[in-house]
Amino acid sequence: MKNVMWAGLVLALVSSIGQAAPVMMAPDWAQEMCKAWNADPVLTKDLVESGWIKNDKKRGFKVMQIYRNDCEGSARVELRVSEKDGKTACVYGGKAETKLDSDIDYLMWADTPRWIEMGKGEYGPMRAMFFQRLRFDGPMGEAMGNMGPFGNFLLLVGKVPGDAASCPAK
Repeated sequence: MKNVMWAGLVLALVSSIGQAAPVMMAPDWAQEMCKAWNADPVLTKDLVESGWIKNDKKRGFKVMQIYRNDCEGSARVELRVSEKDGKTACVYGGKAETKLDSDIDYLMWADTPRWIEMGKGEYGPMRAMFFQRLRFDGPMGEAMGNMGPFGNFLLLVGKVPGDAASCPAK
């Protein structure tokens, strides 16, 4: 009987370890962020209707690379999005691979507590950029014209479970 109890305890422990949230802004976290993007009707619909997704220099995709500023030296992650079946779909989430083009792509960074605040909806992208809580490089006019979807993107950071206590690997 004791062996069965120990086996159950070990199984429960191993299961809970396997279900731990990935490190916030690590490649496996970015994969989950990509899935969350595809489940968000504002991101999938509104970015097609506004024409945002069409600004890709005929490359076929746009990129958003993000990172945690206070995690010095950690690698960036990226979401790559394309138009697919009349929707803006995230087709890749993981380690940054794309050389960014500042006319069409986005680079965003903030300290971890700021990402968490934005993910909780404590403030949106306008306030975040105005007070430099979120730093940004990319087509500013295009971003300003898509503040609703941009806000939804920031909220995904709070919806995708991630361990913010440690930094992503370098």
